[in-house]
Amino acid sequence: MSDCKLSQLKFLQLRRLQRYLAAIAFTSSLLVMSLGNHPVIAQTTAYCQESEAVRQEKESLLQKALQGDTEAQNRYKQLINQQAQQLAECRDRTPPQHQAIWLRLYPCDTQPGVLDKIMDRIVSRGYNYVYIETFADGQVLLPASANPTAWPAMVRTPGTENTDLLAEAIQKAHERGLKVYAWMFMMNFGYSYGQRSDRQSVLARNFKGDTSLNVVDNASQVFIDPYNVQAKRDFYQLVQQVVRRRPDGVLFDYVRYPRGLGGASVVSKVQDLWIYSEAARQALEQRALNKKGRELIKRYVAKGALSASDVDEVDKLYPDEGEPLWQGRTPPTQEEKKVLPSAAARRPLLQLELWRLSVAHALQGILDFVALAASPVQQQGIQTGLVFFPDGNQVVGEGYDSRLQPWDRFPTSAEWHPMSYAACGNADCIAALVQRVFKYAPPEAKVIPAIAGTWGQSISNRPSLEAQMSAIERAAPQVKGISHFAFSWQEPEIENLRKSCRWK
Repeated sequence: MSDCKLSQLKFLQLRRLQRYLAAIAFTSSLLVMSLGNHPVIAQTTAYCQESEAVRQEKESLLQKALQGDTEAQNRYKQLINQQAQQLAECRDRTPPQHQAIWLRLYPCDTQPGVLDKIMDRIVSRGYNYVYIETFADGQVLLPASANPTAWPAMVRTPGTENTDLLAEAIQKAHERGLKVYAWMFMMNFGYSYGQRSDRQSVLARNFKGDTSLNVVDNASQVFIDPYNVQAKRDFYQLVQQVVRRRPDGVLFDYVRYPRGLGGASVVSKVQDLWIYSEAARQALEQRALNKKGRELIKRYVAKGALSASDVDEVDKLYPDEGEPLWQGRTPPTQEEKKVLPSAAARRPLLQLELWRLSVAHALQGILDFVALAASPVQQQGIQTGLVFFPDGNQVVGEGYDSRLQPWDRFPTSAEWHPMSYAACGNADCIAALVQRVFKYAPPEAKVIPAIAGTWGQSISNRPSLEAQMSAIERAAPQVKGISHFAFSWQEPEIENLRKSCRWK
């Protein structure tokens, strides 16, 4: 088969699954409701970056201000106010208008002046948005003394129990004209959560009963069953706490299932799917529209396949029913009659349709979890964003990419943040990922690609940020925003000093 025909076949297969998914879609609105109750500035350089002289002047004034110099304090405050205005004006006339950087904070960032230095450095680089890691690796950026969530606080140093690092970072960023997005992992709840004895039923499981700890090489990744009510309650409460800090946006990451290693990176049979937790299995069975449908779903999931005897036995169990039915299934016209073809003749189509139902069920769990998580954010009028891999929704051979990331069905009320991290030695493969997003994205989707790298030089087989942005602008001129991963890549020395409390 030619590459062109193979590509067309995969496209049709993906579209067929999308139609099936649309047919079984349902909302989580009732659950959402129930949970809701309970110096002169020098000219900026290209890309709105400040000159080295201006950056050094700012650092000098801050150092003197921290030592109690009142005049320096006043001059420093004036300077950051002026630079905030200058940055806004520059970004208005310099694409991309939305230029963000990803930032992880550490317990040592509670030291006086450290947040000021970080935010000043970000402004100096020409950014007007910062995505602050707020929930990741099983820890939350909330005060230890005011953390009602299911996860430990990231800052637990004695004497910092009342320190609200997220709120302080938002304040420092806003003083400098930066907008802040709280960057949160979604379906990856982290290792600490996975060790809780009272949360074992929450974890996503495959046919063998494995959790994600058994199939990924990063032990911090613990994925949950998006159909589990406890998981929904825990995450909803977490999001509520975050939005109380009034970030300008909330950015959800890990909106997917785990990616397996080797051959496990493709799901090609029902046993590969993460739908074997009790909640997910029950929800799948409830998609049946008659008793025959429910019994066949149970047998298919339990065995991983249907036999002709399964079909025959179910026919005999419920002789008063016609064809087995479930959400999204429309039997062929001739099968609507009471006289059915033989069990052996019907088995292949029934098994194929049950496979499609199972995949669509797994995908719908993600979409419902997105709707639930976004609800408290949207209620506060705060922007939501969804992070995804542009190739995470692909048909692969006879199966699908194991991440099962249905980003082409993400709501357009949220921003779309494709992680365009390809590494091929030039920017062509990076631009191609962005183009793939626009191939499937509806016209109203606001796409803000994320790219990885540093200014002025190549790193990890990726060209400079300038080269990547230039390639994206040529390939997708409609892009108005972009983000750079990460502050740690651009400032590795500062990152190491911050981790050890030595950046002063």
